[in-house]
Amino acid sequence: MTNPFAAPSKRDDKGMTTAEYAVGTLGACSIGGILTTVAQSDWFGELVQGVFTHITDLLPF
Repeated sequence: MTNPFAAPSKRDDKGMTTAEYAVGTLGACSIGGILTTVAQSDWFGELVQGVFTHITDLLPF
């Protein structure tokens, strides 16, 4: 049985370690690269242009 009033151990990990930072950074960069590639494609440009065209058609002025 552990003592609930005992001081926390010195090995209490309350954050990300270097390896976790590396994995998180790699994941963020990968997603950024994929989004950049998709945003530069022709079909995405046409999609955005179509959305803005339909939005402006719906506005009363």
